[in-house]
Amino acid sequence: MSTIERRAFMKGATLGALAFTVGGAEVLLTPGAARAQGVPLRTLTAAQAATLDALGETLVPGARQAGISHFVDQQISIPADEALLEARILNVRPPYANFYRAAVGTVDRASQALNGGRAFAQLSEAEQRDLVNNMRQNKIEGWQGPPGGFVYLLLRSDAVDVVYGTMDGYAGLGIPYMPHIAPTKKW
Repeated sequence: MSTIERRAFMKGATLGALAFTVGGAEVLLTPGAARAQGVPLRTLTAAQAATLDALGETLVPGARQAGISHFVDQQISIPADEALLEARILNVRPPYANFYRAAVGTVDRASQALNGGRAFAQLSEAEQRDLVNNMRQNKIEGWQGPPGGFVYLLLRSDAVDVVYGTMDGYAGLGIPYMPHIAPTKKW
């Protein structure tokens, strides 16, 4: 990687930018910018992305706008050892797309069974919160897929990362962003 490319990459990384394919070219965008620009998803279907957006928004307000579905889609489309997903940290077996598809599918099947055939994204906010609360506590009868509490933990962590893991996220919390920490004492 040339010095100029590396500088652009590092600058993008501090802004929370990831590599997205737009018109056949790789460009650095935040997941929110990719969402706003309508960057096509690589791996997730539109229905899976709608469910993931609704789940993310229920777990962490602002996750939809911050591009949760674009973040997850981009991350499950790259080599597993480069992924920034909570699934990697908690030792989910790659490919991570399998976990996310199973989790989203299980949430939708549970929603349809409990809500007259309506997918999770079609529920009211109150219904979404109730389903997520029951999922978190593993209280959904007939749940078949990754354990609800584990799905909650992973998706909530990913939503927190996409909403607050950028300079804008830090600013929204009133925390000055520092790209590094300089020690003040020698130990």
